[in-house]
Amino acid sequence: MNSAQADAYLRRIGAQHPAWPTSDVLRELQLRHLETVPFENLSIHLAEEIVLEERRLLDKLVGAHRGGFCYELNGAFGALLGALGFDVTLLAARVYGKEGMLGIPYDHLALRVRTVDGGDWLTDVGFGAHSHYPLAFGGRGEQKDPGGTFRIVESGPDAAGVRGPGASREDSDLDVVRDGKAQYRMEVRPRVLKDFVVGAWWHSTSPESHFARSLVCSRVTEEGGRITLSGRKFTVTTADGAKEVLELATDEEVLDTYRKRFGIELERVPEVRVRA
Repeated sequence: MNSAQADAYLRRIGAQHPAWPTSDVLRELQLRHLETVPFENLSIHLAEEIVLEERRLLDKLVGAHRGGFCYELNGAFGALLGALGFDVTLLAARVYGKEGMLGIPYDHLALRVRTVDGGDWLTDVGFGAHSHYPLAFGGRGEQKDPGGTFRIVESGPDAAGVRGPGASREDSDLDVVRDGKAQYRMEVRPRVLKDFVVGAWWHSTSPESHFARSLVCSRVTEEGGRITLSGRKFTVTTADGAKEVLELATDEEVLDTYRKRFGIELERVPEVRVRA
């Protein structure tokens, strides 16, 4: 990402070009990203190709003023942070589903970000409802955040009850826990963006993927709450957890909500393409 592209990305999220890649700057950038770039899977249901290449991600998020899901959001945000001088590592994770079952390999993409002031952070702008600020990567106690109470804990031995050959505690997978419930299990091995292509394809096409079976567009509000449009159901959640749900009656109302509340201009209303 060149300097002009980085500046355009910063304008997209309403941020100034930082002097130094510090922990405070990272906190501000993550929050601004969550407030301005929606978590959305509309491309899947609009028959739009999802391409995990930096230029294509910038064209979508910055040029077309769209959002995306984890591979796109964290992929693009990681590229921006790298251009600003942060030390960024892409990490693969598997999301916990029903009954504590783990999803597919490369189910989720998260970021490990190191800053010049010694910070080592888990940064994630692509998990929907999650932490508003980066989480201390090495912290093992409770971490309070507007999005909940988080912990990062070692996942322990593998399914066979032992660690792999030559494995150490530093090699252990990590569970990210929110309000006492495990969200995803994260590897610590560095990855590259193209590693996640198969995961993106599966989530875009499989009837077993909730992304392929439902519509979502969501972002954090400036007041610390969240707004979410799922099909025709528009939900406003306040910072204290109170919810108001509105059913949008017409296509015009749906398109108007995408435009006014999420900054997304669409020519037609997305409809779920894959049925369970």
